Amino acid sequence: MEKVSSPELLFYQKIGELFYAVAASDKIVREAEYKMLTQLVEDQWKKQDDFEDQFGTDAAYQISIVFEWFDYERMDANDCFESFVDYYKDHKNLFSEKRKDLIMNTVKSIADAFNGSNKSELIMITNLQILLNKN
Repeated sequence: MEKVSSPELLFYQKIGELFYAVAASDKIVREAEYKMLTQLVEDQWKKQDDFEDQFGTDAAYQISIVFEWFDYERMDANDCFESFVDYYKDHKNLFSEKRKDLIMNTVKSIADAFNGSNKSELIMITNLQILLNKN
């Protein structure tokens, strides 16, 4: 595996921030959403590339670390979403179609993990879809 620099780690951290925003959009992150995220990071995100952080851990784990930390800190979901939007607009080159598809599949899976998607999650997912489909 290749050790990554801060820009690559920041990508995964911003993805974790986005996933937290969707899960927390209804003001509570459920255990089922945590479990779904953990499973998706393990089964899908780790396979995306061979980057490691400075400790030799797959960089994709930054997604879960940030998600959990933001929940612990009770960050505002809308602020997190807007932070991701800003990051996306400044770094569109990092978002291939394959990554965009994985992002959308992940947010939908997280939202559906606890009794299906609710209104606040659906609104955020729709806004994300619009953002990612812009050229």
